Order: sequence, then structure tokens, then C-alpha cells
Amino acid sequence: MNTKLTLTIDHFTIEKAKAYAKGKDRSLSDIIENYLNVITADQRTPEEFSPLVNSLLGSFNAPESFDYKEELSKALSEKYNT
Repeated sequence: MNTKLTLTIDHFTIEKAKAYAKGKDRSLSDIIENYLNVITADQRTPEEFSPLVNSLLGSFNAPESFDYKEELSKALSEKYNT
């Protein structure tokens, strides 16, 4: 369900944001909504995830010492440095 939100933002910033949105072929509302979803992602509860994401929850159990950033870095290094 969508809800209307009123924001007070500097006119120049709004004009730049509208031009950016138009250049990306998206609405400014869509860009702002996606931004807010990104910055609040760590606060989501499972009820807020899509059905696909909910179906995948718990399907991967990594050890506590697993560092995904380190593993991702290794994989990308192997992929692009060989």
C-alpha cells in the first residue's frame, strides 16, 4: 500500500533529483523509496521480505568465522587475475 509523504527539500536539490530520475527513466518517488529501503535493510523483519527471499531464509548455514567479504574478494581476484 502506498502512502503519500510530504518532504521539505531545497528547490535546487529537487530539480537536480528530478533531472537525475528522468535520465534514469524512473520516478523520483521510486528512487527515494529504493534509497529508504537500502538504508533500512538491516532493520527489516522476515515479514517484509519477498516470498522468494523468505523461501531462502535459513538455507545457508555458514560458520561464525566465515567472512563473506574476504571470500568474495578471493573469488573476484581469482576470476579477474588469472
